[in-house]
Formats: sequence, C-alpha cells, structure tokens
Amino acid sequence: MDVFSRLAPFIQDFIYQNKWVELRANQVAACEVIFDSDDNLLLSSGTASGKTEAAFLPVLTDLYNKPSRSIGVMYISPLKALINDQFKRLEQLLIDSHIPVTKWHGDASLTKKNKLMKDPSGIIQITPESLESLITNKRGACLDMFSDLRYVIIDEVHQFMRDARGIQLLCVLERLKKLTGVNPRRIGLSATLGHVSLAEDWLNTGTGRECTAPITDEGKKRIGLHIERFVNYADERDTENTGSGDNTISTGGEIGDREHYEYLFKRTLDKKTIIFTNSREETEYVIANLKEIALKNKAPDVYRVHHGNVSALLRETTEDEMKSEDEKIVTGATVTLELGIDIGSLDQAVQIGTPYNVSSFAQRLGRCGRRGQIPQLLFTFVESIKINSEDTLGPINWDFIRTIAIIELYIKENWIEPIPPLNHAYNLLYHQTMSHLKSNGEMSPAALAQDILSLGCFMNIPQDDYKQLLSYLIHIEQLQRTEHGGLIIGREGEKIVNSHKFLTVFISSDYLLVKDENRTI
Repeated sequence: MDVFSRLAPFIQDFIYQNKWVELRANQVAACEVIFDSDDNLLLSSGTASGKTEAAFLPVLTDLYNKPSRSIGVMYISPLKALINDQFKRLEQLLIDSHIPVTKWHGDASLTKKNKLMKDPSGIIQITPESLESLITNKRGACLDMFSDLRYVIIDEVHQFMRDARGIQLLCVLERLKKLTGVNPRRIGLSATLGHVSLAEDWLNTGTGRECTAPITDEGKKRIGLHIERFVNYADERDTENTGSGDNTISTGGEIGDREHYEYLFKRTLDKKTIIFTNSREETEYVIANLKEIALKNKAPDVYRVHHGNVSALLRETTEDEMKSEDEKIVTGATVTLELGIDIGSLDQAVQIGTPYNVSSFAQRLGRCGRRGQIPQLLFTFVESIKINSEDTLGPINWDFIRTIAIIELYIKENWIEPIPPLNHAYNLLYHQTMSHLKSNGEMSPAALAQDILSLGCFMNIPQDDYKQLLSYLIHIEQLQRTEHGGLIIGREGEKIVNSHKFLTVFISSDYLLVKDENRTI
C-alpha cells in the first residue's frame, strides 16, 4: 500500500483541496519510519521543504486511527512566534479531524489552558520554559495531561543543541517520562545540521530508542549571490574625521554611507525583501534610513522591523503583511526571521555585513527563493577607511573575507558547523536539582541524587561532585535539612525558585514597555 493511501481521510482530503501534486520525498520517508518502526525520527532538510508536514501527517494519522486518552502529541518550539505560526497552519489541517490543538505559553489564553487541563486531548504546542513550569508547579495535572503521550516533536533542533535550553528540555522530558511512565517517540526537525549523528544522539537522550534520519535527494539548486561594497574615504589629517586615529572598517549601519542606503532603497523597491543584520540596533538604524529616503522620494512606507524587542502584536502584523501576495514589504530583521515562521514567497534577502556563521547563512539563504524561484541573496558591506600615504592597500576587510569563506564552505563543501554536546553543565545540574525538589517536595539526598544523576545529560557527573554541590547549597541555605534527614528548598532557595526568572536558563535582559498612545511598540 502506498503512503498516501495510509494517511487519515481528513489528511487525504486536505491534500486534494490544496492541490498537492505529490508528497515530497522527506514526507514519504517520514511516514514510512513512523508507520513501520518504533524509532525516533530526525528530519534535516532545507527551509520550506515540507518538514513540518512530514512530521505531522503520519503522527496525526496515528492519533486519528487510535485516539489518545490524554494529550497525544507535544510540539516544542524555541519561539512563541513559531508556535503561533504553526498553530494557524495546524488549524487548517485539522478542521475536519476533531483533533484539538492548544497553544501553551505565556501569551496564550488562560481559559483554553484550563480547558485542556480538565479535558486533555489532541496536540499541545509549548516552549521548554512553559513545560518546566507545568511539571514543577502542576505535577499532579501532568499525570493526567500526558498519561498517553505518543509523540514529542522538537522544532529547530539545532537551536536547542547549541545552548543550555537544550539541556533543560532534555531533562524536563526525561523527568516527565519518569513521572508518567510513558516513553513517547521523538521527532526532531532542523534545516541546518553539520553532523547528523550528533543530533541523533541528542534526540535519543533518555529514550532508549534508536533514531532514523532519512536521507532524501533534494536535487541541485541554483543560487543567486550578489556582493556590493561601499567605501567612505577620509584623510587621516582631517581633524573632523580622524576619531581615535585608527583605521576602521564597519559593516552596515554603524557608519551608514548614504550611497549604501540609496542603493538598498532602489534594490528593494517593489520587491518583498528581508534585510538581515546582526543586531537589533542596526536593524532599527537601517529601516529608519530607508524610511527617510522613501519619504523624500514620496514612495510608500513599506518598511518594517522584526526582532525580539518589538511587541508580539507588531511582529505578527508584519508576518501577515509579508504573507500577502499583494504587499511588497521590506522587513529589517535579526535571527527572529531565520527560523521557520511562514512569511510566504520572497523576492530576495539582503545580508548587511557577514552572517554569524555558516549555519546562519544557510538559514537566511533558505528564506528566499521559495515556490520554484532561484534564491537571491545580496551581501552589502560599508567600509570607513582613513587614507594613509604609507598604507597604499588600506586595511583588510576581514568581514568580507570571512563572508567569502562562509559562502565557499556551504556552497562548495556542503559544510555546516557541527554542534558539539555540552558536557558537565553544572549550572543546569543546579537548576534541575532545585526544580525537581520544588516539584516533588521533601526528598532524601540519596533519592534526589538517583533522580538527577540518572538523567541522560548528567550521567557523567561524579557522585562526589553532586554531594559537594548539595553540601554547598545547604551551607548557603538554598537547601535545608529536615528533622528526618530529608532535603527541602531552603529560605534563600525559595527566593530563587519562586522568581519569574527561575524557569529561564538563558540570559534575558530587563526591558521597558514602550507605548505610542494605546499601541504597544
């Protein structure tokens, strides 16, 4: 029987209604792994290659044929914005399925969360922090909510692998497994992976399962790359321009040569474009310059910004505008638009300066050229060079050279940075100790050590090291001994675990809410 015939009827109808010509190779491969094995699944393929559908088509078919007695599928994303985007896509797919989907993060509806706790079913979309909050603060509810959890889908695996959030996520999933007694299959999705076997090991942590990573031929693709360089020359004897007296090179908005912005204005005119920069400040600077030029030329204001400091409402409005076929929006962005948020078809992308690394370049390249187009990525560099009669060549633009190296590595060598595992993460060892003790209440030191050191991420940590950690936490009153010899959260520890920042293991800056009349910006 072919894969299409094995899909649930509502999925077959969806495929017909949306006029899909055929299932993509990765979608067929994913269905075969889910239908015919008990393995975990890792899908690594280009942006807009149908990975999300590849994961959900067989999973939803299983849920349709054998309804779960609790939440059946957990979708985990590093970004609330990505959850909101996937929610809209899933809602369309699930219209005739009678399978509910619920968003669960800080901005999601409390009413819908309470409804899900009372009648757990279908799909939950959640961030690692919200999942940890659930298992820490609503341990009893988790037993009912996830008693028959079948699948955990982890989006943007490469994002989780490279930092502490990934360890946090693996620990919380393993704690949930021990709490409920169920071992759901894991499905990892990623567009950029430098070393697939490392990602397989990461995905398998604590599951005791094998992982299958289908290799599908996406075929060769043509890519349009363009590089433009703009130079400001200043005589070092000019006291108004000498600054510190050193030769300087700048990319993008730091110097902001007028010719550069005039060029960007003309190049993006009537073209749907993302302009990537490497900082929020530079993004704002670039868009402000383009708005000014558009005003002088009496051109429409089609310029937007999209980064972590912009309100969720404005970001979503920008995403909706970019999806529209009629709007030719130009959006300045940072990493927030690197990931898989659906923004429709782009005419081009622009990178100001050098990308962070090869992985970032691959992600940004993948944002353009959808729906059969040749991807068009433009690099621009702005240099400020002081003329020195003894320095005929001028300073070397290392950003430019680094960009050439990144392009060569990806295009010619098909190479992306491997992400090595984070070993001996003692900061997360402390965090999970406090979280687990808050969730469980009083525990003996031996039981606590058994629970924590048996987690896959901490199995290589010596027991003596953990004993020293517990002794130190008792000494500074973050933990406290009971009269029965058990451990509970101490006076100082209560201040930490009850803080709203406790669940966040990455460094987050304090920010101010800015309003324009009644509009949050």
